[in-house]
Amino acid sequence: MTEKVQEELPLEINGIEIPVDISKPNPNGIEFDNLYLDMNGIVHPCCHPEDKPAPGTEGEMMVEILKYTERIISMIRPRKLLYLAIDGVAPRAKMNQQRSRRFRTAQEAREKDEEAVKQMEELEAQGGMVDPELKEKKTWDSNCITPGTEFMANLSTCLRYWVAEKLNNDPGWAKLKIILSDASVPGEGEHKIMDYVRAQRSNPQHDPNTKHVIYGLDADLIMLSLATHEPHFKVLREDVFLQESQARGCHICGQHDHIAAQCTGKAKEKEGEFDEKGKSSGLKPYVFLDVQVLREYLEIELDVPNLPWRFNLENAIDDWVFLCFFVGNDFLPHLPSLEIRENAIDTLTNIWKRVLPIMGGYMTQCGTVNLARAQYLMSELGMMEDSIFRRRHQEEQRRAAHQANKLRRIQENATETQIGDVSTGEPHYPPKRVRESEALAKPPVGIPILPVKGVDARLRAQTNNQLVNDRAAIRMANDPNRVAAQLIRGELRAEQSTKSEVPQVIGHKRKADEMETDEISEVKEEKQETENEGPTDSVRLWEPGFKERYYRDKFGVELTDTAFCRKVVESYIQGLCWVLKYYYQGVSSWKWFYPFHYAPFASDFVDIASITVEFELGDPFRPFEQLMGVLPAASKEFLPAPLATMMVDENSEIIDFYPEKFRIDLNGKKFSWQGVAILPFINEDRLMNAINKAYNNLTEAEKFRNRRGSDILSFSKKHKLYDELCSLYTKKKPNEPIPLNPARSDGLVGLVSHDPNFIPETTFVSPLPEYGMGDIKNNKSLSVFYHLPEKIEHKSILLRNVKLAPRILNWEDQDHVRRGGRGRGRGRNDYGGRRNDYGNRNDYGNRNDYGGRNDYGGRNDYGRNDYGRNDYGGRNDYGGRNDYGGRNANFSPLNQKWQ
Repeated sequence: MTEKVQEELPLEINGIEIPVDISKPNPNGIEFDNLYLDMNGIVHPCCHPEDKPAPGTEGEMMVEILKYTERIISMIRPRKLLYLAIDGVAPRAKMNQQRSRRFRTAQEAREKDEEAVKQMEELEAQGGMVDPELKEKKTWDSNCITPGTEFMANLSTCLRYWVAEKLNNDPGWAKLKIILSDASVPGEGEHKIMDYVRAQRSNPQHDPNTKHVIYGLDADLIMLSLATHEPHFKVLREDVFLQESQARGCHICGQHDHIAAQCTGKAKEKEGEFDEKGKSSGLKPYVFLDVQVLREYLEIELDVPNLPWRFNLENAIDDWVFLCFFVGNDFLPHLPSLEIRENAIDTLTNIWKRVLPIMGGYMTQCGTVNLARAQYLMSELGMMEDSIFRRRHQEEQRRAAHQANKLRRIQENATETQIGDVSTGEPHYPPKRVRESEALAKPPVGIPILPVKGVDARLRAQTNNQLVNDRAAIRMANDPNRVAAQLIRGELRAEQSTKSEVPQVIGHKRKADEMETDEISEVKEEKQETENEGPTDSVRLWEPGFKERYYRDKFGVELTDTAFCRKVVESYIQGLCWVLKYYYQGVSSWKWFYPFHYAPFASDFVDIASITVEFELGDPFRPFEQLMGVLPAASKEFLPAPLATMMVDENSEIIDFYPEKFRIDLNGKKFSWQGVAILPFINEDRLMNAINKAYNNLTEAEKFRNRRGSDILSFSKKHKLYDELCSLYTKKKPNEPIPLNPARSDGLVGLVSHDPNFIPETTFVSPLPEYGMGDIKNNKSLSVFYHLPEKIEHKSILLRNVKLAPRILNWEDQDHVRRGGRGRGRGRNDYGGRRNDYGNRNDYGNRNDYGGRNDYGGRNDYGRNDYGRNDYGGRNDYGGRNDYGGRNANFSPLNQKWQ
């Protein structure tokens, strides 16, 4: 399903960077129409990257964001539309997760600062000096990446400037339309994109063969792409298979070229204009996930033979997307019996295939759940819960025994080895078979050295385990060796950083430093697992009476309180219906949310068809209202002073919304990051009453940040829309939004109105002049407010006249899947495999020829072994009796009317 993206990089000639000319043909051999960027997937890694130090200032962050965005655009080269979507105010259902994440982020930042202070104190105790600049430095708070903050307002300004600059000066942008949906526009970024796609798709003039690419870091982009039923969709992201060793860096100064034991206590001296940002380990490659190939796999996986009605792939895909919601999503906790790492999706799929023939039809229809049919699924899963819990416990016991044996062997080996002489600090070793080539060539002068490979690497891991077990008693005795080991690792990282920065991929030979770090990490994780075993799980799902214990421990009620238990089930069912509607039709309610931290059991879902599911749309929060709902008191500086005070003032009427400390319920897990943050739910009425009292004290700039904004449509003077829409900025401009002419907008439909903050052909003042980005004089681009057309119900069908690409999976692939085979990571689709070799028979110039008996002119062509009964060229094509407007468009199995 994945394809490596071919990328052309900018050239550097005499120190001058020559940008990529995106007007040239795409090196991937395919021209894409629309590119959608979920900008939060760009903003976060640019502002706090994992592979290099974070940018030092907000301006540097903006520059990194623009550079990253340009790289993706140069890679894809959209020909019609570029959509930049930033997360705006989210539905209330998402705020519970946002609140948990941001409280955790603040807690982690505090712990990181405390660790840095501790390291500085140790350095000073050893006679070192710490730069005052480092003492004052605090961990950058990523909670500022939330709608309503000054950071997000500045980001919008920088993006508008950058878009205008490209439209004025880059010939590759001349025919491109750009929509910027910034943080002032309500909605999550990826869902604003899908609202746009569905709106265009509902128009009769929409081209069903539009080629879409969406970029983002969220896995649910795959589900959202499937839900559009646009087959020409690709999901773009960094290669998740890429493995790179990442230096952990120094806790004191934050630099990555040494560790804390080597720190001199000085801030890094700047050697160039942007030197303090550090260097990454090289550009990571990108891959496409091809949604059409995923559809081929799902057609095989979801096929149920001998159905009493004709199999419909579009409906089956919708049901499968719905099944995935049970395993976990951003709006509901997953059911206790379903863990994605335990192949929960396969479990649900197998149940669905068993019960589909007796359900009388599919569970979902265009985003609406048929609860009577869903009851079959829940009943089957409920009967399996006991065995799932017992099997899970047996597997955990097996893993625990394995880890205990491993830890015991390490401890036994450690007790047999003397690390060093406490009085001299010199290490002593028993005889070991260590080759001379494995020792460090030039050890630091005067430093006691530990060899870094082979048995001695494990020795240091053992020493680390002893430190974990009895740190207070052993620290003084092992300080010389501990410092030596840290220094050696620093030397190795320094040597490694001077080598060619080539990305390391699967199968690379790990260096000794990497192996040692991994072993130490394993020991620490094993120690933490050992500490978390036993009393952490009071529910014991594998033992009889687990339901009583679960409701008593998690909800504080007895199982005999049937009214409460029914309320939990009703709320969860409402949540499932809300999420499915959200993915297929958009927000059905801005106010609804799941009011519990935990999910019910599958066996509790009884008579769910009788549950009433109704939603009231309501209005989204304003940006400051969301900030007050999701930020902890530690991030109060991102709010206006009158609102920030409410988070810390003991007399505040909502002070209880912002606890400094909160409990993490491990909920049967091993590590805190897997647990549930027990935070109080926000009472909307109380919150709004408190906030409204402070609104009159806001400045004009703060009021502007708190407004609800509009999407911005921009294009160059060379675009066909320019002359037509200049009328929006004349004295006779229309008072109401006017419709776009699809003939001049390349099929774009919607309404536009003038932007009061934009004046054509004036100077666009640069927000980043100190980074070589000057003012745009006599701006030749045009910007207008863009509004989606009137909403029409999205249909889960392939549109008429869609042209599907030739199949990728041949007979062998299909048979492998039918026999229960699974992909092996890259497996058959690796970068040297049959499909993606870019120079062989499947290169982009002749991608699907297959040459021999499986070519599409042989025995496996579009006949009996290909699309079969759903070949889109026979009686089920979407131009026949089941097409969009045909009498069987909403096919009802067994002549049962949809309920």
